[in-house]
Amino acid sequence: MKKKLSLNGRPLIMGTFILTATGLITRTIGFFYRIYLSRLFGEEGMGIYQLLSPVLSIAFSLCAAAYQTAISKFVAEYTTRRTKRFQPLIAGLTISVPLSLLCCAVIYMQAPLIAAKLLLEPRTESMLRILAFSIPFSSIHSCINGYFYGVKKTGAPAAAQLLEQLARVGCVYLVSSAALAQGKAPSINVAVLGLAVGEFVSMLVSLVAILQVLHKHTSTSPQVDIPADGRLHSTLHPTAHSNILLGILGMALPLTLNRIVLNLLQSVESVSIPARLRLYGYDTATALSVYGVLTGMAMPLIFFPNALTNSVSVLLLPLISEIYATGDLQRVKAAILRTVKFCGVMGFICMSIFFILGDYAGNTLFDSPLAGHFITTLSFLCPFLYLDSTLSSILQGLGKSGTIFVMNIIALLLRLLFVFKAIPIFGITGYLWGMLASQILLSLLYLLCLYCFLRKGR
Repeated sequence: MKKKLSLNGRPLIMGTFILTATGLITRTIGFFYRIYLSRLFGEEGMGIYQLLSPVLSIAFSLCAAAYQTAISKFVAEYTTRRTKRFQPLIAGLTISVPLSLLCCAVIYMQAPLIAAKLLLEPRTESMLRILAFSIPFSSIHSCINGYFYGVKKTGAPAAAQLLEQLARVGCVYLVSSAALAQGKAPSINVAVLGLAVGEFVSMLVSLVAILQVLHKHTSTSPQVDIPADGRLHSTLHPTAHSNILLGILGMALPLTLNRIVLNLLQSVESVSIPARLRLYGYDTATALSVYGVLTGMAMPLIFFPNALTNSVSVLLLPLISEIYATGDLQRVKAAILRTVKFCGVMGFICMSIFFILGDYAGNTLFDSPLAGHFITTLSFLCPFLYLDSTLSSILQGLGKSGTIFVMNIIALLLRLLFVFKAIPIFGITGYLWGMLASQILLSLLYLLCLYCFLRKGR
């Protein structure tokens, strides 16, 4: 008789619930925070602020993201060997922290060059210098989060995520309120300061959590006999430590390269949109305003329901991996069909809501008719947008990471084609067409890949 598969018991289900609940809370706070920023700094200010996203994404990809994943994997492997399970965290920090400090120094010292030549907006120079300090904080707390994910303890990462968001919003509110009380208009730099403060708080929470774990571990560990020479010897041979470092690097480097390639293409897209809008006929202020409304107001609202599909994705990856390991392709197929139906229904419901209420939402929430127009137009993305995130998770569970990377590159290149060719002719409408075309293409590629995989039975 076949053993019935589960999701590995309560830790995974409970951990997913904690992360999902925290994600919904932080997204809700972040959503209203975006509304506050849009009213405080205006459309052009939001456009300038959004230009920092490529720099932050590339820095995070280079210094933290892949190391968090690698640490999580190796910690999970060492959970049965209590003397070794902290070594992946130490190894990851050994690599990630120096990288983040180097990245911080480069961004801080080269801020004028990055602002003028890469972001094409000199006003981002001072913002880049503030942003640089957030990178080491982000790297440290990401590595520690990797440890907690590895031991299936999501309480600390969830608490760090929530307190980070609260600290960010609180900092911006207090500093901007103080400036307004003195009759001064707050600078958009305040928003970047809030980001850095939030990362700092998140790092502190993570450090406190891991120190508590270390204290508990050392207090419950058996007494160590001190040899005659009076020196304590490491329980982990130097060769073993080197092997862990090499293992972390071996897993992290391909992931880092993949993320950097994707982020570089996304950065080209982000920086090019205002520039191509100027070719369409807009002046710099109008181009940045249109870009800020799209990326800082309309898109966060369209992406808001994605919190639910993200939680489904968290559950799907281990479930699909577990089922696939048994060779039961019928159950894999059934899971895929249920996912497509769920995301399809959810996508069409959200599309209908955004299409009908888009103009009202733009005027009421952001006091921007243009935001309402974008929300209405972007509503057609919903069925494909929510489907893509879950199909990607299914393919990850089937071991198709390389295929996912290639398909994302293809979709991004299509979107870039619309940026460079359609925007100068049709304005921002040309980019919206590109977004829809790339999401449809990505959905079709995912579905085709899954169809071929199931048909061949491998």
